Amino acid sequence: ERNKPLETISDFSQNQQHCVFELIYFSRPDAITFDEKVYDIRKKIGAKLFEYDKELGVDKDTVIMAVPDSSNFVALGYAHSSPANFDMGLLRNHYVGRTFTKPDQKQRDEGVRHKFNPLPEFFNGKKVIMVDDSIVRGTTLRKIVRMIRSSGAKEIHVRIGSPKVIGSCYYGIDTPTRKELIASTKSETEICNFIEADSLKYMEVEDFATILKNYRNFCFACFDLKYQYSPDDFHQKTNAPDNRC
Repeated sequence: ERNKPLETISDFSQNQQHCVFELIYFSRPDAITFDEKVYDIRKKIGAKLFEYDKELGVDKDTVIMAVPDSSNFVALGYAHSSPANFDMGLLRNHYVGRTFTKPDQKQRDEGVRHKFNPLPEFFNGKKVIMVDDSIVRGTTLRKIVRMIRSSGAKEIHVRIGSPKVIGSCYYGIDTPTRKELIASTKSETEICNFIEADSLKYMEVEDFATILKNYRNFCFACFDLKYQYSPDDFHQKTNAPDNRC
């Protein structure tokens, strides 16, 4: 009320948790977020992804590339752990914003066309490791895979620096409804087929425990559905949409 002091009411009965997506995607690579160096975390994620690929036959002729920009350091970490080199084979238009938060598919498709441009000389006849930070709907990544394939790539292996996004966020991140999240309804093989890649691997949730200093202080609910506060009737308590489940 007017002329009365503000009163803040907070529930500290449960431990406060940080959004791990800040480290994976939103934060600048030169930031220190929640006492973690973002570029260092992303490089460690990339190194862990390469550990999954010891049998893939990555060699000095393999192209390691990022879907810029948030996965650049993940791809660098992968490349530094492998015999291959990192190449910027995909250029990004920095005047186009994030595509997964666009309100409809037409705008997302237009955003991809305007946002990315491949350099064909990097890909002709090559095995390509394409590193991205996450898969939300899968439509953006499928278009990028097609771009790289049409540029002459022989094989495209997609590596994702986060686990499968299977749940919506109720705590402030503008994620789609759960039915729009491709990993909530499709298996890894089905997603691989949908994005038209030769293979697909995700970062495992459990492996973040070996990377983060304070693993238990982070929220992984969009990956494991372990919400700190139950999403039941959550829209009645906040301004979150009621169709997120």
